Amino acid sequence: MARAATTSDVFNAIAEPRRREILVLLRAGERPVTELAQELSMTQPGASKHLRVLREVGLVRDHKAGKQRLYGLDARKLRPVHEWTGGFEQFWNESFDRLDEYVQDLKQALNQAPNRAPNRAPNPARQKG
Repeated sequence: MARAATTSDVFNAIAEPRRREILVLLRAGERPVTELAQELSMTQPGASKHLRVLREVGLVRDHKAGKQRLYGLDARKLRPVHEWTGGFEQFWNESFDRLDEYVQDLKQALNQAPNRAPNRAPNPARQKG
């Protein structure tokens, strides 16, 4: 089955690491493309290209503010991603529960072991010859 075009599928759009970085920056509030480009150490046209994709899938909105165009996050379109990843929550919770049980078993085993003096290598300076 062919994948949907990047510009119509949120999953594909956020698969690109730079786009995810843009979304993280926009969580703090609206920003102009020049500021985003500078923050990400990329060219303004490169940042604009990523913003266009994010805007087309509905993750970013923009508006004019004087001579600048400001871009802001619209996270509502991330709901399908959130719901999909949330399906793995039970897996991770169970994995962490098993890990916690294992750590507790190890601690209990260590506490029940007879107290032994740690093995020490002889100190050559203390030996008389």
